[in-house]
Amino acid sequence: MDRVKNFLNASADLKKTVAETLSPQILDAANKINERLEKGGKLLLMGNGGSAADAQHIAAELIGRFKKERRAIPALALTVDTSSLTALGNDYGFETIFERQIEALANKDDAIVGISTSGNSENVIRAISKANSIGAYTIGLLGKDGGKLKDLVKLPIVIPSNDTARIQEVHITIGHILCEIIEEDL
Repeated sequence: MDRVKNFLNASADLKKTVAETLSPQILDAANKINERLEKGGKLLLMGNGGSAADAQHIAAELIGRFKKERRAIPALALTVDTSSLTALGNDYGFETIFERQIEALANKDDAIVGISTSGNSENVIRAISKANSIGAYTIGLLGKDGGKLKDLVKLPIVIPSNDTARIQEVHITIGHILCEIIEEDL
């Protein structure tokens, strides 16, 4: 039982730290996404593994509904098209799977969220670079020291932890906060 309590307390403690240190960045991310949506843009999200699941989760909450009935919000996780992912991985290499989709789907009015617990996922780095070159607004949900993505995205949100599970728990909490603010403010 103590092990379970310790895991829960570690997660809660990290969320409290994030509440005290990163709330302005989280609010800024929600506002920047809303600005892009109001211009007719969309939200594109990406990540690997658990971060891919988070990208899909956030997109689904916005396309469907989070807490209230409202119009569908244009959001897309770049992790869901297995035919594109496998074709791009096979033909161009795994590191290109998000970059090519950004090239095909993104425009300057879009917000792009890269999710990476290390901040060093090469396929996310390449996609964020491409999004920046297009003029899209880039946000990083990151962990550890933020990695290479910290200096590449326009708005880094770096979770101060080296524990991947705890970082992912905070990322999805931030995802829910973004969904709620976006939904309330639209």
